[in-house]
Amino acid sequence: MRTNFDFTPYRRSTVGFDRLFNLLEAGAREDDGHPPFDILKDGEGSYRITIALAGFRPEEIEVVAQQNQLVVTGKPSEEAARGTHIHRGIATRSFERRFQLADFVEAGEATFANGLLSIALKRVVPEAMKPRKIAIAGSSSAARIEAPRDQAREAA
Repeated sequence: MRTNFDFTPYRRSTVGFDRLFNLLEAGAREDDGHPPFDILKDGEGSYRITIALAGFRPEEIEVVAQQNQLVVTGKPSEEAARGTHIHRGIATRSFERRFQLADFVEAGEATFANGLLSIALKRVVPEAMKPRKIAIAGSSSAARIEAPRDQAREAA
């Protein structure tokens, strides 16, 4: 049974909505839930993503911020597989986790402590995009509009 929706007919009749359809298709993809993560709102316009990465070291993790996207990738090193495991319950397999960021959201500092990777996000709206109040100028008396003088009327 096919569970995803095909947007091809809509792509043929629309122009400029490619990003919207890509976002819808990306959201429809199945997610295995690895690694688990939390998204926390710290304050007005500031957020924090916390990803549980037990068994990884900071040098095995890569965080890349692109245009409206944050990509976190983890690749365990070969030396981490030393010894013979009797039971392996900590998932240290390679992963790639992608987060779609809203417009003007920028990734900040990333910290790794106690098996948790924490990435600060902040919404930074440029001054040109912020609403601004425009003063209305006016005069105390209404301005008078006069038509050009008619020479025949002045001669009379």
